[in-house]
Amino acid sequence: MMKKITTATASALLAATMISCAHHSEDSGTAAQGNPLNFGKGLRTADPSAHVWNDGKMYVYTSHDEECQEDFWMKDWYAFSSTDLQNWETHGPLLSVDDLSWADNYAWAPDAAYKNGKYYLVFPAGTGHKDRVNPQNSTKWMGIGIAESDSPTGPFTDKIGAPLWTSPYANDPSLFIDDDGQAYLYVHAKDHDYHVIKMADDMRSTKGDLVKMDMGGYEPKMEGPWVFKRGDSYYFTMPENNRVLSYYMSKSPTGPWEYKGEIMGQEHNSNNHHSIVEYQGQWILFYHRWLDIDSACGRQRHSAAEYLYFNDDGTIKPIKRTDKGVSDFSTKVKSN
Repeated sequence: MMKKITTATASALLAATMISCAHHSEDSGTAAQGNPLNFGKGLRTADPSAHVWNDGKMYVYTSHDEECQEDFWMKDWYAFSSTDLQNWETHGPLLSVDDLSWADNYAWAPDAAYKNGKYYLVFPAGTGHKDRVNPQNSTKWMGIGIAESDSPTGPFTDKIGAPLWTSPYANDPSLFIDDDGQAYLYVHAKDHDYHVIKMADDMRSTKGDLVKMDMGGYEPKMEGPWVFKRGDSYYFTMPENNRVLSYYMSKSPTGPWEYKGEIMGQEHNSNNHHSIVEYQGQWILFYHRWLDIDSACGRQRHSAAEYLYFNDDGTIKPIKRTDKGVSDFSTKVKSN
């Protein structure tokens, strides 16, 4: 026979449940919950690429993790828009590997840009299989594609029907358009990390070759570059050793670069992927966290955001992960 649960026991169980369900975080206060970002129940996203377009909204372009997916086998890309960083509208899928003639898998970290009156989605995709037990048997290949649309929320169309190049193997593209309109593409690529290539004016091809940048003698293993400009300084940021967000500074988008150190430490010894953008006078770091939220597979990736601040000399102040995130953005902007 089932025993009745007393009021005291029920209260204790409820308290324990509330504690056990709390997200992993580096802050221990009672601040409002802002992380992970509320992109929709059950929708798991990673690799957030944030941009502010002419309509004044914040847009975040992401990859999409399927529940319990095998070895990052991913199929489509999404976008989310907001004016207050709390209430998000879902757009997508913007594009799927089913729309591509040259790839059928690995819809990994995207980026976006606006030029020539068009919106561009640059993305990695590929074919084959990575054999982690016997790497010599791997057939996996990845390349960089670019699609375009008249709208920031798509639908996006692969106009060239091919990757921008087939060799080297590449993923994690980052598109930076400088003040003069020149677009630069940075990638994570086999034997070509810390390289950059110019995009042609039509944004459907590259111009010249991948060029190795001068990183000042420090070139750790990396993924997911993100380049932005503030004032007259350029920032090359990345997950160092695929875990720790760190950065370099330069007076040119192609270097030479000077290493400046860590922005955000690692969590759970898991990968991270980020973007940095200014919105309504406030700089924001978007990134992803590995959290166990209603998952049958343990920790999975979820997009998050934190405020980012600079020192007087332009260097970036280190950031800690928080539950609060940017949940008070509207209030913060009004008070500035």
